[in-house]
Amino acid sequence: MTNTNNTLADTLNERGKRYGNFADQAAIAQAIKAAMYSACDSSKLAPDQREALAMIANKLGRILNGDPNYADSWMDIAGYAKLVADRLEAVSGEKSTTSNL
Repeated sequence: MTNTNNTLADTLNERGKRYGNFADQAAIAQAIKAAMYSACDSSKLAPDQREALAMIANKLGRILNGDPNYADSWMDIAGYAKLVADRLEAVSGEKSTTSNL
């Protein structure tokens, strides 16, 4: 049986090294979310769009507060956006392009 407290402590220590102090990261993510939701009528967003934006804000907070060279954070952002884009394409029947990036 593993010691849950040591495993949790190890995980938190590892994450702290990668993403920085959690309270600082949370403040950044919350500021990003506040800016997003003050700039639009969030009732127009579907639940997956709201959640993807929240998760992207969280990942941005981690990048800005911690290791900006950790590729996994950037891939997570792309993944959340792709999940929404895939659903929208399925609903509309249209395929989007990334040629305008």
